Amino acid sequence: MSDTTFARLDVLKTYKLYVGGKFPRSESGRVYEVTDSKGEWLANAPLGTRKDTRDAVLAARAAVKGWAGTTAYNRGQVLYRVAEMLQGRREQFAAEVSLSEGVGPKKAAALVDAAIDRWVWYAGWTDKVAQIAGGANPVAGPYFNLSTPEPTGVVGIVAPQAGYGHSLLGLVSVIAPAIATGNTVVVAAAADAPLPALSLGEVLATSDVPGGVVNIISGRTADIAPTLASHQDVNALDLTGAIAADGPGAAPALEAAAADTLKRVVRPELDPFAQDWTNAPGTDRLLSFLETKTVWHPMGI
Repeated sequence: MSDTTFARLDVLKTYKLYVGGKFPRSESGRVYEVTDSKGEWLANAPLGTRKDTRDAVLAARAAVKGWAGTTAYNRGQVLYRVAEMLQGRREQFAAEVSLSEGVGPKKAAALVDAAIDRWVWYAGWTDKVAQIAGGANPVAGPYFNLSTPEPTGVVGIVAPQAGYGHSLLGLVSVIAPAIATGNTVVVAAAADAPLPALSLGEVLATSDVPGGVVNIISGRTADIAPTLASHQDVNALDLTGAIAADGPGAAPALEAAAADTLKRVVRPELDPFAQDWTNAPGTDRLLSFLETKTVWHPMGI
């Protein structure tokens, strides 16, 4: 028997979109190169198109009724399960954050831990947000007047771009509050560091999150975001990463497109890289994509 040994070839990963609980290739069949902070090749990511984005909106709309109709307590259990699955792949995510954003291994691991903790934090809020967003209203008459929060529907999200852990911790910080309150989302991943987002899709697919609740598209934000902004079946828009992705002029154009369909819009910070996602998140994002339903009911005699 020969003693000759052969160097094995690495099995390079093929990343795919995450739409409707499945992993389709881009409709265009195209990919783009993802590089690390030093410009070295990391992987090929699918180049999502307007058609991919429309397909994702269809999937998100189909999932709204079931997800919004799930009890708040059960949604909390589902979000906690995501944290469990993310914890099990902690090393993979730490490596992807480190390579994508040029932070050291210890810092990357700390950012992943913060992302896991953030899922847990929002999981705890699912059955409590109604207590701060709803209430019993005093009225002059023999009636109960009750206000209760309801999800807005389908939310389009332009994710935070790379920089100080934004590609994972920032991503979790915009997805988790939207789905915690019963919305479904279509996310334009950070174009320059999409790998943590695409890997998050794998975590979601193997957790208890129903297909279509979270849909993740990678590619040029300039191709994906305008489709979300103008789509009539998208109810709200989170433009957190718009300025970092495409410059100061991108957000006003997207807001104008969103206004044509009366979308609720969360505007981006003027300096998006000044935002520290490690800070306590507060409840603002939980309340951003809720509507209020008020019910009158006669009192019994």
